[in-house]
Amino acid sequence: MATVEAEARGMQHCETTALGVLLRHQGLDLSEPMLFGLGSGLSFVYWDGRNMDFPFLGGRVRPFDLTGNLAAGLGLELRVHETTSPRKAWENVAAPLDAGHPVGLQLDSYHLDYFTSKVHFGGHIVAMYGYDDQDAYLVDTHQQGGTVSTSLTSLARARAARGPMTARHRSFTLTVPGQPPSPESRIVPAVTACAETFLHPPIANLGHRGIDKAGTLVPTWLRRTDTPQRDLPQAALLMEKAGTGGALFRNLYRDFLGECTALLDSGHLRTGHRLYAEAATLWTEVAALITEAGVSGDAQHLVQAGTLLGALSRIEREAMEALSRLGE
Repeated sequence: MATVEAEARGMQHCETTALGVLLRHQGLDLSEPMLFGLGSGLSFVYWDGRNMDFPFLGGRVRPFDLTGNLAAGLGLELRVHETTSPRKAWENVAAPLDAGHPVGLQLDSYHLDYFTSKVHFGGHIVAMYGYDDQDAYLVDTHQQGGTVSTSLTSLARARAARGPMTARHRSFTLTVPGQPPSPESRIVPAVTACAETFLHPPIANLGHRGIDKAGTLVPTWLRRTDTPQRDLPQAALLMEKAGTGGALFRNLYRDFLGECTALLDSGHLRTGHRLYAEAATLWTEVAALITEAGVSGDAQHLVQAGTLLGALSRIEREAMEALSRLGE
């Protein structure tokens, strides 16, 4: 049996929740928006593959990229273990816990006992702060209960799962160096890196181009499914409630930029903050229109959503153009 001190802060996104636990244990206490922003977490993807039942709208970088970005930006020591061996995977977790350090885990949330929504998501990230002979003790998002437990058997299944976005029993720890750079000094590189990626995506499904593409394709969604009453509200729910912090992560990035304006005197930052506040409101309106289209079967709601997405592509491009000039 081993446990370390851990605190659930009522956070909304799984990866920032886990990062907060690991860093507070090291004496570095950052807000959830600051963790998300310093990790250059904002993005956009419109994804509709042949093996998908329905298109997916994503608002953040890939799972674990945020952790890597944050560690690189703040000069943290990030130790990552992956293995195909369940025995070795457990040793990789038990050793730091026995030494008094919480551990981050990437796993498939479908297998966790406390998850009531049984949907496979292999990019879920939690902080583990203890275990005994039967259970693992975790910190998850506020929506999932904060400080929770799951059986060691279910944890093993979740970590061993294979499929989209899964990792091979990935576990990780973070160590803050003796003289870490101040978070304030990392705002400019984190913001400009995020802006450049968003403004110059390699394919049309990503960044502001992806939002524009969504504006063209969302109006066709009633023809994309035989069960619009299920699939459209589910897509909208993912945008608002599935660990995004609301408005497809735009609420988190708006709040990050708001914190930054209190630390740095920059007109570019204030412009970005104003525009992302506008964008966050519009994303919530888009989600509501998609839900209404699914419930009513009226395609006009999707036409309206498409118009808003076209506006959002322009608003977010203008915001990121301002933020890309932050270092000038």
